[in-house]
Amino acid sequence: MKTVFPIGKIRNIGLTAHIDAGKTTVTERILFFTGKSHKLGEVHDGEAAMDWMVQEQERGITISSAATTTYWKEHRINIIDTPGHVDFTAEVERSLRVLDGTVALFCAVGGVQPQSETVWRQADKHSVPRLAFVNKMDRAGADFPGVVEEIKRELGANAVPIVLPIGSESEFRGIVDLVEMKAIYYQESGGSITLLEEAVPEEMLRDAEAARAVLIERISEEDEVLMEKFVHGEEPETSDLVRALRKTTIAGTVIPVLCGAAFRNKGIRFLLDAIVKYLPSPVDLPPVIGTLEEADREIIRHPRDDAPLAALAFKITSDKHMGKLLYLRVYSGTIRAGETYYNPTREIRQRAGRIFEMHANKQLAVEELRAGGVGAVVGMSDSRTGDPICSEDHPIILESIEFPAPVIGVAVKPATTAERDRLSTALSRLADEDPTFIVRTDPETEEVVISGMGELHLEVIIDRLRREFGVGVDSGAPQVAYRETVLGTIEHEHKHVKQTGGHGQYAHVKFRIEPGRPGEGFQFENEVRGGRVPREYVPAVERGVVDAMAKGPYAGFPMVDVKFTLLDGSSHEVDSSDLAFRTCAAAGFRDACRKAGLRLLEPVMNIEVITPDEYLGAVAGSICSKRGRIARMETRGKTAVISGMVPLSQMFGYSTELRTITSGRAEFSMHFEHYEAVPYSLAEEIVAARRET
Repeated sequence: MKTVFPIGKIRNIGLTAHIDAGKTTVTERILFFTGKSHKLGEVHDGEAAMDWMVQEQERGITISSAATTTYWKEHRINIIDTPGHVDFTAEVERSLRVLDGTVALFCAVGGVQPQSETVWRQADKHSVPRLAFVNKMDRAGADFPGVVEEIKRELGANAVPIVLPIGSESEFRGIVDLVEMKAIYYQESGGSITLLEEAVPEEMLRDAEAARAVLIERISEEDEVLMEKFVHGEEPETSDLVRALRKTTIAGTVIPVLCGAAFRNKGIRFLLDAIVKYLPSPVDLPPVIGTLEEADREIIRHPRDDAPLAALAFKITSDKHMGKLLYLRVYSGTIRAGETYYNPTREIRQRAGRIFEMHANKQLAVEELRAGGVGAVVGMSDSRTGDPICSEDHPIILESIEFPAPVIGVAVKPATTAERDRLSTALSRLADEDPTFIVRTDPETEEVVISGMGELHLEVIIDRLRREFGVGVDSGAPQVAYRETVLGTIEHEHKHVKQTGGHGQYAHVKFRIEPGRPGEGFQFENEVRGGRVPREYVPAVERGVVDAMAKGPYAGFPMVDVKFTLLDGSSHEVDSSDLAFRTCAAAGFRDACRKAGLRLLEPVMNIEVITPDEYLGAVAGSICSKRGRIARMETRGKTAVISGMVPLSQMFGYSTELRTITSGRAEFSMHFEHYEAVPYSLAEEIVAARRET
């Protein structure tokens, strides 16, 4: 019989950090010490339980967030181990959306690294309470006080150590627990670690007392009971400190800082105790708020098993045996196997087939998921990431998960014609799993273009296509979708006369063409008076112009931003027809465009870069070097924001370049704004290359 844990004894946590800070190693140690696994899996050996993908094992990095459930001191802990590489930031985003707390890992040598800032901002956005764990204290150059100061300075966090390391680098032997004022030593023997609790060593007593005083002062500022004792010089009880520290951690006003060396199994049990003591259960956080389908009225769902169901789909994976697995966080109510539930976003009813607790890519079947639970469901294949799941009698729409837009794309094609359908199916499944992976077909080049968050992201996708789905695929660079338009205004007259025996073809049009404003597209006006061009033939004239615009006279690119005004013309009672006027308009339009002059247009993107202010000059210079125009620069604290316009042709590979010049600390977004003229010298090169192909 499976133990049912009260919701107050549940912790939904994640581990976040910069790449190579030791997240997966910490998770592996947690699983070992809680008895979930009986063998320590090492990342460098490719044996980490949570890094189950082949690509993860080969690269030694986490690519896909993995979920597991374990138990510690009568508490149930649902853990999500997230990627550290910025290309897989969507995995962090969706995990933080459904977690109640997180452990932010920092390398004792590297300190606050670029992706540390990114995931910290993501946690701030979702108001996720967190602990900080300074890992790798056994490494040469480890500096615990320095990392604490960096967290305060770089992240603006009220970081307060609740431990002090005893020694560092190869001499790291243990920690001083500042809450209970005791020393914990880690004795290594035969590959195992024994914990010894002793009094604080004499040589550290003064530093420990000073650090404890700072701890008490910081949390007293947020707790009236402790403040009262602090003002009167009373020594607080340990229980008072634990209660106040939990309260301030959940409120986000204090970030407790711990330390250890996960690879040496040091500090993990203390971290587990801190997770249970200080991070929130679902009942410690505000109830989830949603809206009704019909009205914009708020609905509150409290985290109770007997409340109406409110769950959020936060991840989809494909299992070769089970099919599509939908990962859910249950905020209220209970979801049971075999029952039917409602997806109000897509207005569909779906039956929950089997329900699983997950351990990386392994499943444990359960009958139900209760409030506060995290698990996976088979049978809801039509739902997508960010969709709410509820009962039809009590519909609720939860705030969806927002993902950044893809920033880089490549063209892909099957290695053989026979693999075309398999490639299409595989791309569709991968797009279902990953909201930042977009697949589209370019209507002009007919290339299949896949877009993602960076070169590594797309490299992994292509690798998965080949290995997981067995599809031979070739990849290249996407083509920029150029356009053409007219330079000047001109009036033109064209006659189409063709006699082939029997009825002939006759059409005569007089018209004016002129450039339109950027973004206006094609405009058609009819100013014919007196019926010289019969009304029934006017639509044919418009269709003829549209036909001609599909392939411009300059280089064969589609035409945009042209205004066509039909002024006059004539017709023949017998020989005029829709086809004649359509053919006449198309030929006349092409001739007029050549006389008016043509120019090549390119898509221009609106770009916004957020960077630490120390890189402002380098980022601005990079944008200008790409024929970009900076419209605005402003600073927000230690962060600078640069906005401007840059041609799309210059932006391929920019994510990698930006990371290089800012040490990975900047991020950017861009979207299509309008088309602008390509400089003449460049236009000639593009047209020449086009004609060669």
